[in-house]
Amino acid sequence: MLDIEFAQLSDPGRVRDHNEDFFGHAAPASEEQARAHGWLFALADGVGGHDRGEVASRVAVETMLEGFRKSARGESLNALLPRLVQSANSKVYETAMNASSNMATTMVACALRFDHAIVSHAGDSRCYMIRQGYAAAITRDHTFTNEQLRMGAVTAGEARQSAVSHVLSRSLGNNMFVSVDTSENQITPGDVLLLCSDGLHNSVNAEDIGKIAGHGASLEAAAQELIDLAKQRDGSDNISVQLIRVRSVERVGMYRGRHYRLH
Repeated sequence: MLDIEFAQLSDPGRVRDHNEDFFGHAAPASEEQARAHGWLFALADGVGGHDRGEVASRVAVETMLEGFRKSARGESLNALLPRLVQSANSKVYETAMNASSNMATTMVACALRFDHAIVSHAGDSRCYMIRQGYAAAITRDHTFTNEQLRMGAVTAGEARQSAVSHVLSRSLGNNMFVSVDTSENQITPGDVLLLCSDGLHNSVNAEDIGKIAGHGASLEAAAQELIDLAKQRDGSDNISVQLIRVRSVERVGMYRGRHYRLH
């Protein structure tokens, strides 16, 4: 059966007096529920410059977790996760309309079941896969500069120096609907998944992430070390991390829409 351990930590940073990040998780209560639903981790970063970013991030994550807990037994995570992000977007949008305010948030969510991790996201909060000490982002930032870079309109150097490099092209709460990117990733024992806000990845690179979180040490200690390093190098933004280490997996196949165990 899939067996994981995790740690999560958030810090307001060295400059801001409040924290607009929010995260949470939904854990299965039994082995049967682990196979029927799995685990969900979600992290959101309230958009700076908007009203009540901390409300937006909390509403988004709580909507994700509630929807996951109420989902149908055995539902495909590939279909479920982007739908939950859409639901979170609608809830943030409605909350903003009812409060006559302008609020938005990023979202990155990771659901794990059997031997797969499904990741959905909108915005620039990231998910990294850390394997054998090496970290690689498995999400792409939804910023206008990154979209220009992807289309070849700017060079990597121009993108790094752009004054609007962190302006989001997608986030939850701005419109009734949001485009959600979703990926399916096979996981193996020893893999570590990292969900984080841009307060971390803007100052701590993938090489450092792999060194700190990818060598079997305490996840709690690794989370604290990552945040301390981000604060040392910058600290101007809120910093949040969720670390998930895979201890064991249950290898499965699919036949006529049903999972079966592989030996």
